[in-house]
Amino acid sequence: MDAVLAELIEEASRSYLQKLIEDGSVFLDGTPQRSKKEKLREGQRIDVVFPAPASLEILPQKMDLDIVYEDEDLLLVNKPKGLVVHPAAGNPDGTLVNGLLYHCKNLSVINGVRRPGIVHRIDKDTTGLLVVAKTDVAHRELSRQLAEHTMERQYVSVVWFGFNHEEGRIDAPLGRDPKNRLKRAVVPDGKTAVTHYKVKERLSSFTLIEAVLETGRTHQIRVHMAHVKHPLLGDVLYGPRKQPFGLTGQVLHAGVLGFTHPTKGREMRFQADPPAEFQNILEKLRR
Repeated sequence: MDAVLAELIEEASRSYLQKLIEDGSVFLDGTPQRSKKEKLREGQRIDVVFPAPASLEILPQKMDLDIVYEDEDLLLVNKPKGLVVHPAAGNPDGTLVNGLLYHCKNLSVINGVRRPGIVHRIDKDTTGLLVVAKTDVAHRELSRQLAEHTMERQYVSVVWFGFNHEEGRIDAPLGRDPKNRLKRAVVPDGKTAVTHYKVKERLSSFTLIEAVLETGRTHQIRVHMAHVKHPLLGDVLYGPRKQPFGLTGQVLHAGVLGFTHPTKGREMRFQADPPAEFQNILEKLRR
């Protein structure tokens, strides 16, 4: 049972799900099931009751945030490298959400107490633009655009090796890596994932690319580029463990974000240049 639940509920760890089973919070065909070893059959119904994290309190923390745009409905922030987006196991504070709560008191609550205002995420070591919802109305509309793939999200990255073509499309389903729960992988029964990429500059053994997300799965660009044998420079999880320039995080920047304003209806498009570290690496590769 615990293995099946771990596959179905990707955001929960297996140990956490085992505790829910032991606590009687998992029901099999309406009956509490306390054995994680229970064998399951096709057609059975599983109900999981998650306890409300009522005791969790995210404290506002003063941060030097790069706010690109802000109004009464939303704000855009240019996230630096190394900043986790929201609290989770191992990162209880010092996250973007802590800084946002200090900057503005009102954030949407649709995603619960751990992720107020967060419409979409980027990885800790990925830099660039994120839109944050201040109201539930704005959050629902931005989430709808995200789900219907009408929100423009454009990234730039440096990847290993050269290409013998100028652009490509990767359509490969993604799910949790069956061998390593910290990773995602291309798996036959995964969720639909589509990435478009274009060569921007050839840099000897590396290539500067532009990537556009059609879907937004966890680690999508990182997994897709590794899948086609062009892992991201600096990505020690999906690429070589030994990276040039002492890098320990992927060179990936969310440079363009476009959407329709959730209440005013006007088209909005924002652009942020890659950070200094990204630019310095490019200069070294060009030399």
